[in-house]
Amino acid sequence: MESKLFSIAGHIVRVNLESPWTFKELSEEQKQLVERLKSGEDVGVESVPADRQEQLAVNDSLMGKEHMTREIWDSMEESEKEAFRHSLDFLQYAPFEVSGGTPLFTMTVKSGPMDSSARETWKKVVSVDQVLPYYYGYEYGDDTVYEFFPSPDVRAGFFVQNADASEGAFYPEAGIGPRLLMMQVNTSLMIQFTFATAGLSTALLHASVTRYKGVANLFFGVSGTGKSTHSRLWHENVPGSDLMNDDNPVMRITPEGVKVYGGPWSGKTLCYRNVEAPVNALVRLEQAPENRIERLSGLQAYASLVAAVSSIRWNSDIMDKIIPTVEAISMNVPCYKLECRPDAQAVETCKNAIYENRNL
Repeated sequence: MESKLFSIAGHIVRVNLESPWTFKELSEEQKQLVERLKSGEDVGVESVPADRQEQLAVNDSLMGKEHMTREIWDSMEESEKEAFRHSLDFLQYAPFEVSGGTPLFTMTVKSGPMDSSARETWKKVVSVDQVLPYYYGYEYGDDTVYEFFPSPDVRAGFFVQNADASEGAFYPEAGIGPRLLMMQVNTSLMIQFTFATAGLSTALLHASVTRYKGVANLFFGVSGTGKSTHSRLWHENVPGSDLMNDDNPVMRITPEGVKVYGGPWSGKTLCYRNVEAPVNALVRLEQAPENRIERLSGLQAYASLVAAVSSIRWNSDIMDKIIPTVEAISMNVPCYKLECRPDAQAVETCKNAIYENRNL
């Protein structure tokens, strides 16, 4: 069995891979890139708004990702093909790899499928099936079982997590390829991280994070509002600003105040920087014909923030642990509502407000 440790926002996570699964070996180019990302360097990866899908290929190139083609496949030896079928690409976690530490939780990718013969005794507690990939959650004794479908008629496998989220296991379906499997393993790790850190002043937020003058600003809102677009406009119009994460940054309350951390979960944007910064402002975006910003009251800030936290809302115990963290963040970090167009003036309106009276 292969094993690696990763430090995400200061929390140690262990991932085990049972045979035949292995960690995909990084190319020399990627190893050099990972060292730069470990140091927090900005390697040029940019946000991917809906109208900038061409940036996906640019980001892939920057991260040294080579997609399998028929030509490459046909040129490979059988032994190379077999190794490829069981190699999982943990490149997005590599900048957070550490050599030691006590893990908060362990997740193991099992060698084969799960025995689900007792599923008639499982109690369904959640269904997420509006947008692919689908997943369904069940209670089974003290465990929680998740069933993943990357397409309606293809099940990728089951993820099983114990009551305190200290142990998790992913059971892949027979014949599942490494790319589809890695997508579900990634989601499973996010779920387990959310559970395991819920009582540790930590929260994942669905947001895009831009740093400027040494402090971070988190732009959030309902899906499609333009979080990535607004971040990209900052980088195009505000020299010295940079992207920390574009989808699921980790916020944590520390003795020094509220901080945000880059992490391995950044949506379509391959921004995996091992970086942290104090949080300057939380900005809820709303599309509007004119640019206008206002500061929210504590209650308004809390209501806005709790809707954006990546949480397991069907689990009242987890929510009870996350709520105090959200309350503390909303009381200690200025929160704004920005009604905006997707233009440079929106950035200027936002920047003037959130950096007003800041001696940075």
